Amino acid sequence: MKKVICIADWAKDSYTNQEFQTAFEGFAKNPNDVRVTFVSSTPSTIHTGYILNQMVYTEERLGRPTETIIFQNTDPRIQTEGVVQSAEGAQFLIAHLASNIYVCGPNAGFDFSFIKPQIEELFIYPGIEKGTQFRSRDLFSRVIAHLADYMEQELELEEIHPSVIAALDHETFYIGHIDNYGNIKTTITVDDLKGIHEHDEIVKVTIGSVTKDARYVDNMFGSYPGELVIYPGSSGRVENPYLEVTVRRNFDKGELRTGMHEFQNPKPGDIIKIA
Repeated sequence: MKKVICIADWAKDSYTNQEFQTAFEGFAKNPNDVRVTFVSSTPSTIHTGYILNQMVYTEERLGRPTETIIFQNTDPRIQTEGVVQSAEGAQFLIAHLASNIYVCGPNAGFDFSFIKPQIEELFIYPGIEKGTQFRSRDLFSRVIAHLADYMEQELELEEIHPSVIAALDHETFYIGHIDNYGNIKTTITVDDLKGIHEHDEIVKVTIGSVTKDARYVDNMFGSYPGELVIYPGSSGRVENPYLEVTVRRNFDKGELRTGMHEFQNPKPGDIIKIA
């Protein structure tokens, strides 16, 4: 049985995780073979898409992509501002990537946008977009179990074109993730700054109504403690990583100020500008 990585805006809640896992085990051929891990996201589809992209890349680079299913579930019902009947959400997609990873989940916002170029085949599973508020437990778990048990040929799927997935505006940058240290991971890459800024220059960073000067360095520790820095981080492609923004600090001296504090607690999905 393939392993399943579950990225969801409900994954921070162990109660919810166990309900999903119980349903998944119930549909699995052998519940003793089940391997599910959970990664917590937020209701931001930029956040979920960013995490999904990183999980795909890490699995392709260091893991076993042919033995992996990634299930994402962030669907804040952004497709309408009206009344939602039967808790209807976005269509459930199953994407087969060039690396043979299967990625599935609701097509809400930018959930699939970061991995769109890697999709070789795309399918919808019709009929499971409504009927229960907790679709992951009540509807999606059976489909994911079938994928994990190599039973994708038995699913009644309809192939569709990847154009149904929202495209990213590559001139707009976002906060992709904020880690447990308060470091702000962005969707700005090293290549985006080429020819614009050199190392050791000051870059103006704006998030919301807050603008700060950050020193552009080649790593998090490339400046002195207490200085706000922007630097190639640990996410994104090795040859062209995403930039992070934070304060270099000495934990043993009680320095608790971080990038998150400097920008007044922004959220994943917020727009970030540099100049």
